[in-house]
Amino acid sequence: MADRSGFSEHTLRYYEEIGLIGPVDRDPSSGHRRYSPALAERVEALGCLRATGMSIEQLRSYLTGLAAGRKAAPAMTAPFAGHAEHLESEIAALTLRLDYARAKADLWRSRMDDDAVGEQEAVRVAEELAHRLKGSVTP
Repeated sequence: MADRSGFSEHTLRYYEEIGLIGPVDRDPSSGHRRYSPALAERVEALGCLRATGMSIEQLRSYLTGLAAGRKAAPAMTAPFAGHAEHLESEIAALTLRLDYARAKADLWRSRMDDDAVGEQEAVRVAEELAHRLKGSVTP
């Protein structure tokens, strides 16, 4: 299950302990956990959601909505849309940081190549990006 879900064995045991995935049947002879197909599917879905950065509370809300079925659709749409917006913001911030790192690489590459024009352009780009980065830092 750890391989299928992306969760560590420790995390799977923790999620079982806190009731996120419920009790897992045990093999009577070995005591090893045996996930039913339905529970395995549920754990895999949680793994995907957790990989997007959802919190345990958000996972709990998802499971509540899942249990309620289609009638939970109005209540489930907003949290997922909000999470998608959060991810978009993270992507934008990472893209800015990536662009800055690339600009600094270009700057040093221009210096290495003794390319004064390239260096000047790289400095301009890096300074503009640095200004945007400073404005994006939250105390």
